[in-house]
Amino acid sequence: MNLEQNKANAIAFYKMAYLGDPKQAIDKYVGSDYIQHNPDVADGTQGFIDYFTRMKREYPDKSIDFVRTIAEGDLVALHTHQIWPGNEQYITMDFFRFEEGKIVEHWDSIQQIPKHSANPNTMY
Repeated sequence: MNLEQNKANAIAFYKMAYLGDPKQAIDKYVGSDYIQHNPDVADGTQGFIDYFTRMKREYPDKSIDFVRTIAEGDLVALHTHQIWPGNEQYITMDFFRFEEGKIVEHWDSIQQIPKHSANPNTMY
């Protein structure tokens, strides 16, 4: 298992899909089976492609920064800061499971950054 390569592949996969080429991201980084746990995205590779194609069409000016990446065993976790139109900002935590260097499963948690916080710390 190559943890550093898995981390690099998770970032490249997510960035490629997020910025508008989910089909190429699937072709390059995903195994033959892809299990999706996000309830807004259909299971399998086509559900992923459809979702990110729609996001690119509806929100072409969104951006993403990768704040941290952690790998252990067959899992990679990404912590991101996303900015969407209207300056809506989100923190996401995505988890990818790898088999033989390919992504085969995904979980995520998404939270909008609130306007006010009880502390001075950022969410990233």
